[in-house]
Amino acid sequence: MAKEIASSRKRLQKRVSDSPKAEDVAREAGVSTATVSRYLANQSSVSEKRGALIQKAIEALGYIPHGAAQALASQRTKTIGVIVPTLDNAIFAEGIQAFQRRLQEKGFTLFIASSDYSLDEELAQAERLVTRGVEGLMLVGSEHHPQLFDILEKKQIPYLYTWSYKPELGHPCIGFNNHQASARLTQYLLDLGHKDFAVVSGILHFNDRTKDRLEGCLDTLEKAGISIPKESIMECRYDLSESRQMMKKLLAREPKPSVVVCGNDVIAMGVLLEAQHQGIKIPEEISVVGFDDLALSSHFQPALTTMHVPSKEMGQRAADYLLARLEDEHASEHQELEAKLVVRETTTKPNKKAPA
Repeated sequence: MAKEIASSRKRLQKRVSDSPKAEDVAREAGVSTATVSRYLANQSSVSEKRGALIQKAIEALGYIPHGAAQALASQRTKTIGVIVPTLDNAIFAEGIQAFQRRLQEKGFTLFIASSDYSLDEELAQAERLVTRGVEGLMLVGSEHHPQLFDILEKKQIPYLYTWSYKPELGHPCIGFNNHQASARLTQYLLDLGHKDFAVVSGILHFNDRTKDRLEGCLDTLEKAGISIPKESIMECRYDLSESRQMMKKLLAREPKPSVVVCGNDVIAMGVLLEAQHQGIKIPEEISVVGFDDLALSSHFQPALTTMHVPSKEMGQRAADYLLARLEDEHASEHQELEAKLVVRETTTKPNKKAPA
């Protein structure tokens, strides 16, 4: 075993020693090693002619710069962090992908962490990312551990939160008003003539977006003189199986609701599946609405009425904001986007023959 380990170590040492170094690039390009180091740290620090020679040598030799050495030389890691509540929700994936693509254009690498909807876990993940030297941080939602902002401000790390727009909290944010978006969706249902509402919300604990969506719905109904029985307001994870169970409970009661308002599209899909399983016609007997406008929502049968969340634009703008801050350029700290109503096939006027 000792001989095998020694042999493996020698092979590794040989690969390292055979790998081209900065000195080899300098020799190939006909410049000094210091010039190569400056180019690797900041391409604009050398002339265009020398930069072209160095890049040509890098490609010819297959040289791969040592990231840690570059970071030490430039005092830059060129990494950005993002912490999302979960990696299971496709709507976050869309935003993160747009965020990452924008960063890649500027030569930045993205570190991704998940908090599992826990403020303490989010704080712990943030501390790990800061230790790794991230130069900026994107968060989701407006509800965070107070110590998190203290750490970021002390380390002078630019940050912002997304998926929520609350400039009154005093932190940079790019997002939309969940309360207003939910109110708009609820008003659309009221305009159709619905009065018998049920809600299947996401889990409210440590989720300001879910709370705002529920409050937006209930506040709008209250203004219209409509109240929902407590037993008709349910919470569940963004999970098809759990949302099917919630709909099963709603359908076991009389009178049945004429419309079910869901906290997001995944919940709405579970609600639709359970209704179809029990032979309930959607939307003739019960209308269903979601929130997010996942890619699958328009292909579901029937296609889901929902609120379109501008996740890609949020990701792009968040990246632009952090990149601008890192270059000491002006960037608007509060940018409000709009969630738009998308009417499809799961909503219609209530069935007049249904029980009052």
